[in-house]
Amino acid sequence: MRLCVCFVLLSFALCASAGIRESAQFVRDALGGARDMYRAYQDMREANYKGADKYFHARGNYDAARRGPGGAWAARVISNAREKWQSDVSGRGAEDTRADQEANLWGRNGGDPNRYRPAGLPSKY
Repeated sequence: MRLCVCFVLLSFALCASAGIRESAQFVRDALGGARDMYRAYQDMREANYKGADKYFHARGNYDAARRGPGGAWAARVISNAREKWQSDVSGRGAEDTRADQEANLWGRNGGDPNRYRPAGLPSKY
């Protein structure tokens, strides 16, 4: 919950110099992008499919960034925060973090997430 509040406040701060409509659109895109990232995370947990992690990273970033600058911003902030937490707390290696960030950037830049899709992952995802 605190992350959402900080996220919204930061969105407003970034939009302070822009017009009201542009600011509102940025915030809508950012919130939609955050939902896209959460949906990809939920799908990843539900699928529980070995080797699908990078696909869901790319897909969440891809979906969020397609919303516009606010969505791309949300994807970048969420991805970087997750990777920072993962490397600091979970003890996963730098190589895994680098590979996750590569998939994040690929999706955020409009690359097809299916590049990372493992064989056999159900078509539902």
